[in-house]
Amino acid sequence: MAIQAKTRNEVAFARLRGDILSGRLIPGQKLAFAELCESYGVSVGVIREALSRLVEQGLVHSAPQQGFFVTTISGPDLVYLTQARCEIESLVLAHAIAEGNVEWESLVLASHHRLVNAPLVSPEDPERLSEEWVERHSDFHQTLLLGCENPRLRGIAGQLRDSAELYRRWSVPFDHEGDRDIAGEHALIVEAVLKRDTALATQRLVEHISKTTSLLLESGVVEGAEKR
Repeated sequence: MAIQAKTRNEVAFARLRGDILSGRLIPGQKLAFAELCESYGVSVGVIREALSRLVEQGLVHSAPQQGFFVTTISGPDLVYLTQARCEIESLVLAHAIAEGNVEWESLVLASHHRLVNAPLVSPEDPERLSEEWVERHSDFHQTLLLGCENPRLRGIAGQLRDSAELYRRWSVPFDHEGDRDIAGEHALIVEAVLKRDTALATQRLVEHISKTTSLLLESGVVEGAEKR
């Protein structure tokens, strides 16, 4: 019975998170318990647990006496989040390069290979990231930092990446414009990591993180995304 309950919780959490990241539930939207329970076919307790986990990831926020809402995205928050990610993730990557072993290098190569072979966008909607790519992209960035021996630093970096997922979803249409090569950016990071070139690897990671921010700020979509 415990296994079944855990499975229901995990499925509900994954579906709710996916609906937020896919844009089915838009930034600023109120998340009513009754509607969510009916939509996902689970109890209030299961939904409450899922929402609590999403609050921890920065995808949902709660307001006293008002309930839960999909996190609203904004220009200032994006700038602060990007600054924090660049500072923390470059620091953790530097530790990973200094402390990671050959097994870590193998994991980096394997996670990159899986990412390269995942479709970037959903076949049903080219303006939505595919669930497979989202999962493998998260795994790739997590694996990059896995060589760092400090779990606290890795945990902070992971929380910041989770918070950035909502912004990444809204950047998809602009990633296809111009000459951005996301796969190429990932490949260049891996190349520098395997060379143990800390300065170059952290520089490329920062550039990769910052590119999405630049695209969103230049497009003006960040402030108006709630109405899209």
